[in-house]
Amino acid sequence: MKYLASMIVALFIAVSVSAGIIRVGSKHTHKTVRAGINAAAAGDTVSVDQGHYRERNLVINKRITLKGNNRPILDGESKYEIISVFTSGVTIEGFKLIHSGVSSLEDLSGIKVSNSSHVTIRNNILEDTFFGIYIQNGSNSRIINNQLRGTSLEEQRSGNGIHCWKSENMHIARNSISGHRDGIYFEFVKNSVILKNTAANNLRYGLHFMFSNDDSYLDNVFRNNGSGVSVMYSKRIKMLSNHFEENWGDAAYGILLKEISDGTMEGNYFTKNTSAIYMEGANRISMKQNTFKDNGWALKIQANCMDVVLERNNFIGNTFDVGTNGSLVLNTFRNNYWDKYEGYDLNKDKIGDIPFRPVSMYSVIVEKFPVAMILFRTFITTLLDKTEKILPSLTPENLKDNEPLMHRAF
Repeated sequence: MKYLASMIVALFIAVSVSAGIIRVGSKHTHKTVRAGINAAAAGDTVSVDQGHYRERNLVINKRITLKGNNRPILDGESKYEIISVFTSGVTIEGFKLIHSGVSSLEDLSGIKVSNSSHVTIRNNILEDTFFGIYIQNGSNSRIINNQLRGTSLEEQRSGNGIHCWKSENMHIARNSISGHRDGIYFEFVKNSVILKNTAANNLRYGLHFMFSNDDSYLDNVFRNNGSGVSVMYSKRIKMLSNHFEENWGDAAYGILLKEISDGTMEGNYFTKNTSAIYMEGANRISMKQNTFKDNGWALKIQANCMDVVLERNNFIGNTFDVGTNGSLVLNTFRNNYWDKYEGYDLNKDKIGDIPFRPVSMYSVIVEKFPVAMILFRTFITTLLDKTEKILPSLTPENLKDNEPLMHRAF
C-alpha cells in the first residue's frame, strides 16, 4: 500500500511538472514568443502578454498550448508564414495574426497545421493573411470562433480563409470569414462538420467543397460572395438550415451542386441570388422545407439530374421558379408552394386540384436566348406563358407538381 501511495504521489508530481506555464513578455525572463516555445516542454502553456511581436516564422513541434493575453499581435511583416504546427495536441488561442507573406509557390498562412491531429485553433483574429488557417493531412481538430479578414482584391493574390486538405473529423464552427478567395475550402475531407459560420464578401466562393464525403454543413450564412457556394464531386452531404443570400453575377449561384449524390438539403433559405440552386449531374438528392424567395432563378436543374425529390418547399417572388435544358424529366416535384399557382381547391384539402408546371415558356426562351430578358414584364411574355399553359409545346410535360399546396408549406 505504501508503495502504491508513493507511485500516485510521483505520478501527480510528474503531471504537475509537465503542465507548467511559460510566461512571455517584457516583464518576464522570456522576451520573445520563440524563446517561450523553445523553453516549453510537452504539456506546457506558453502564455504571451500583450505586445507586438515580429518573429518571422514560429514553428511548433511539441504538444503545447500557445495562449495570448489581451490579444498580442504576431506580425509576419508581409514576408513569412506566421505559425507552423508539425505535431498533434496543440492549442492556439487569443492572438491577432497580421501580414503573412504572399507567394505563388507556397501556401503561406497565418496558421498552418501539417500531418497532425487533435489541434485546436480558437478565438483568434487573422487579418491580411494569404491563407488564413490551413490544415493539411489533419484529423480530429477544431477551428472555433475565429475572425478571418483578407484584404486582397484579386483571386491570384489571395488564398482561402479556412483551407482543409486530405483531412477527417474536422469541426469548423462560429468563424467569420471575409475578403479571401474562398471563405472555407474542403478537398478530400470526410466526416466533418461546418457549423454556424459566416462567409461573406469573399472573392470567389463562400464555401468550396470538392471530393469530400459524409460531411455536414449546418446553420451557416453565405452572403454576397463572388460566385456563391460550390459543392462538387461528393457523396452523402447534409446541408441543413443554411442561408444563401445576395450572391449576384452572371456566374453566381446561391449554391452550385455538380456531380453529387445521396445528399440532403433541408430547411435552407435562399434569397436574392441570381440562381438560388444550379444542379448538374446531381442524383438522389432530397430537398425539403427550403425557402426560395426573391431570386432570379429559384432552381436550374439540368436534364442529367436523376431522382431529385423536391417536397414541401416554398417558392415566393422569384423571377423564374424552375429552369431546365431538356425535356426528359427523372425527378419528382410534389406538395410545394408556388406563389405563381393560379389553380383552385374545390374539395378544400389545401392541395391544388390541377397540376402546376413551374417551367414557363418564357424561361425556356430566356435560357436559350438571354437577350430575351429585354421583354421581361411585357404583355408578350404574359401571352406566351398563358398560351403554353393551355397548349404545352416547349416546356417539359413531366416537369410538374401534381399536388401543389394552396398555402405555404411552413
